[in-house]
Amino acid sequence: MKKMAFIVTLLAMALTGTAQERVFAPSGTFKFADRDTCSLYLDIYRPAEGSRTSIDGREKPTVLFIFGGGFVGGERNNAHERQWYKRLTDEGYPVVAIDYRLGLKGYNNGFGMAFIHAVQHAIDIAVDDLFSATLWLLEHGREYGVDAANMVVSGSSAGAITALQAEYEIANRSERAASIPEGFNYAGVMAFSGALYSFQGGPWYKNQPCPTLLFHGTDDKIVPYKKMKLGRLFFGGLDPLAKMYKKKGYNYQAIRFDGHGHEIASCMMHLIHEELRFMETNVMRNAKYIIDHTVDDPTIPIPDWAKMDYKAIYE
Repeated sequence: MKKMAFIVTLLAMALTGTAQERVFAPSGTFKFADRDTCSLYLDIYRPAEGSRTSIDGREKPTVLFIFGGGFVGGERNNAHERQWYKRLTDEGYPVVAIDYRLGLKGYNNGFGMAFIHAVQHAIDIAVDDLFSATLWLLEHGREYGVDAANMVVSGSSAGAITALQAEYEIANRSERAASIPEGFNYAGVMAFSGALYSFQGGPWYKNQPCPTLLFHGTDDKIVPYKKMKLGRLFFGGLDPLAKMYKKKGYNYQAIRFDGHGHEIASCMMHLIHEELRFMETNVMRNAKYIIDHTVDDPTIPIPDWAKMDYKAIYE
């Protein structure tokens, strides 16, 4: 009888755990902007009950995430990324996941100058939407447990491009960043297979950028790991950015995955320990713990989509 009761207890614990997994959900979903074509929403995930939300008296930052999908697809509540949100909240970090407009959805006009300008437009409106979400959080975030002044903006692929571009606009006080309050900046940036896009030649920062963590595969055929230049057009990923950060003495970490492609864009869970180290050290303690190294990691899965080049996405 005691044995049976013990088995029943174990089953109940297992079922309870399964139920908890199933009900992991945002504490709130809020509309932050209306556009001509759609309304944009964000989800807020509070830290798990009992999790450690500060270290040595310093509050852990909120992670604001921008999904990937080539500016043609994706969603803020993707099941794969929700596993990562849960892990972050278990570690005591609030998470905000946002919508943005997909500026290349339906694009089929070839790969000449029309494509270059279409990409620029897609990045610009994504940055505008990120800034709208940021402003909403600055105004309302405290009500829902989010300190927008202590926020790490993070993105995958197109989302990583958006995050890096937004920080570039803020650091340079560009016209696009005019709506952002003077003196505001993100606490950090985490970019999974991202790049910076500029028609002003090579990248430069008028003001020092916030601490930045870069992950990229050296053989990425979708978002360039190195740089593409055409006249004053610059589109470059981890390699040129890390070289510039090092030369200028900026606070950054760069992890290059030798022989890997665009699969690094979806490795948030796989790289959680590097992310936590960066946020706890470079962001929370504002320490220049500089890492710039190359990793050969055969355990990273390579899905079929990661083997495509950028043209295959828009054909």
